[in-house]
Amino acid sequence: MLVILAAVFVVHIAVTTMLFVATISNVWLKDSLTGTTSLGIWQVCISGTCSSIFDQIQQDNHPSMRAVEAFMILAIIFCCIALMSFVGQLFTLEKGCRFYITGAMMLICFICILCGVSIYTARFANSTAGFYHAYCFILTWICFCLSFILGILYMVLRKK
Repeated sequence: MLVILAAVFVVHIAVTTMLFVATISNVWLKDSLTGTTSLGIWQVCISGTCSSIFDQIQQDNHPSMRAVEAFMILAIIFCCIALMSFVGQLFTLEKGCRFYITGAMMLICFICILCGVSIYTARFANSTAGFYHAYCFILTWICFCLSFILGILYMVLRKK
């Protein structure tokens, strides 16, 4: 049981790290022709010169990008809260109790990632011709899957 708890903890740390990298970095979409242009949720970088994403996208897409930014930040916050609550519950729960609070926080993190990446996919990723999905976009979808699995595992997992 200790091995399972350690493995879940390591996966949770990995999800938290990947969420930070995916949110902070500006490589959600990459130019397929030259490879010198990348788009993120914060900035657009062209040949090493970065500017605000709001200078490059249409005015009617500004609220959508703000929503993506907000949901990704909320996902990081809930993931960190879940990590802290797991460590806290690990030392305070009685034997046989489940990690319900941690599981609920991870499922909220899952929903935030789902909303953020879905908005980004619908509004930006499919409408930008000549670009392909870069590593941050892929990391976010990996975090989406892993946060759902972790949320369910925390709900089922008992302290032995």
